[in-house]
Amino acid sequence: MTTLKAGTPAPDFALHSTPDQTLSLSELRGRPVVLVFYPADWSPVCGDQLCLYNELLPEFSGFDAQIVGISVDGVWCHLAYKKDRKLRVALLADFEPKGAVARLYGAYNEKTGEAGRALFVIDREGIIRWSYVSPIGINPGADGILKALGAIAPANLRASGSSFDSLQRQEI
Repeated sequence: MTTLKAGTPAPDFALHSTPDQTLSLSELRGRPVVLVFYPADWSPVCGDQLCLYNELLPEFSGFDAQIVGISVDGVWCHLAYKKDRKLRVALLADFEPKGAVARLYGAYNEKTGEAGRALFVIDREGIIRWSYVSPIGINPGADGILKALGAIAPANLRASGSSFDSLQRQEI
């Protein structure tokens, strides 16, 4: 699995968020986007990872960033999962053709038939600025995402940005 690297234009896509609604990457142009590819709803590591991002939504919104989770699970599975876990992050179904978007980003695992645990930070112009692939059983956390968002944030957001950014400046 060779994932797309920083400096690469992010491939556009449109995936279902509900049975009758789709979300495309191009709709989010003009703001940073964090794509979170993950293997499956209901798995323990994925649940921890997505719940962490859900808790950190105020941090991400401090950078005006949109978090988008993508797996090969279907729309109905995502809707049940979001309701059960009280998730407010967008979850998109890369269901049919199975894993097509994960393949575009080099994040599809042919052996398991699932997306790998891959993260992409995309800038306002649609360019990948940071990517990371975590071992499948390891929650990658949010530090790398927040650092990448801080690096691409306009000066006014970096100066007043998130509390994470303030903590990072204090540690230096």
